[in-house]
Amino acid sequence: MIHSRIPARRTALAGTAAALLATAALTLPSAHAAPASAPGTLSATRAAELGQRLTADLGAAHTAGSYYDAAARKLVVGVVDGPTAARVRAAGAEARTVAHSAAELASARGTLKVKASIPGTTWSVDPRTNKVVVTADSTVEGAGLARLEKTVAGLGDKAALRRTPGTLRPLIAGGDAIWGSGVRCSLGFNVTKGGKPYFLTAGHCGNASASWSASQGGARIGTTESSTFPGHDYAIVRYTSNTAHPSAVDLYGGTQRIARAAAATVGEQVRRSGSTTQVHDGEVTALDVTVNYEEGAVEGMIGTSVCAEPGDSGGALFDGDAALGLTSGGSGDCSSGGETFFQPVPDALTALGAQLP
Repeated sequence: MIHSRIPARRTALAGTAAALLATAALTLPSAHAAPASAPGTLSATRAAELGQRLTADLGAAHTAGSYYDAAARKLVVGVVDGPTAARVRAAGAEARTVAHSAAELASARGTLKVKASIPGTTWSVDPRTNKVVVTADSTVEGAGLARLEKTVAGLGDKAALRRTPGTLRPLIAGGDAIWGSGVRCSLGFNVTKGGKPYFLTAGHCGNASASWSASQGGARIGTTESSTFPGHDYAIVRYTSNTAHPSAVDLYGGTQRIARAAAATVGEQVRRSGSTTQVHDGEVTALDVTVNYEEGAVEGMIGTSVCAEPGDSGGALFDGDAALGLTSGGSGDCSSGGETFFQPVPDALTALGAQLP
């Protein structure tokens, strides 16, 4: 089987390193099971569950997103009125009054989608600033930049524009790890479907190759069964050889067992494992991110401060034993820093009808 990451540049990977890719059953406890404890006593996982439940229960007209304060170990929820604030506090989170509801910010995102879907841009709601943060990379210039600036300005204090010096792109490359037809990607998590073994990787990787091996020029270990990109960025590969498929992520000096899939939360500390740059840490900076690649828009992504480079695509984003995401793309690198976007694992499992083993 294959590791959640296959060590790059080592032919031995074809067997051992490839044997550890992770997965876990999608078992998110209900937020109703969480005690209504005072803010400051929540883990990142419990905070994510509570934030999702509060948003669903209280509605987009009364809330404005949430984030995890890792230092204080509490969930902070944006609210627009007193009664909602009281309900948030009663649930064990901190209420923070803001100017714009989630519904208002969603409308601003809709305006951006219609007027400014320009390759090289991303946007997402920042629950800390209560704005839609729009990012433009170095390729956005001239008439495109002018259109973007005009659109953002028209949204007033609901949106803010920032520039990033890198180039936004899917992180695919020719190299080793899981090898396709002239491309190298990373295995994300091992899963099962219909009782048979599969693994998840990025959709833009699945689009690029119909078959995969654990070493360059090696024997085929799997074939791409389904792949989605753009729109989303996930693919599922069916194992065609008798390869071990433990539920673990390769840490390049150990492994991390994966026991479940979970939703990420803003402020959560996370780790990424990939075949080019191995293991790097960072923080979740945004959820439900729209990323406008040259190939088209991808929606619902996890934004992070974790670096990544070509070939890391498809690799695992995780927090302890929880599978969170599959590496999609980003800008920058692991020398100068950058930002990376991930396809949420729970969404991919649901869409593909798969489970963590």
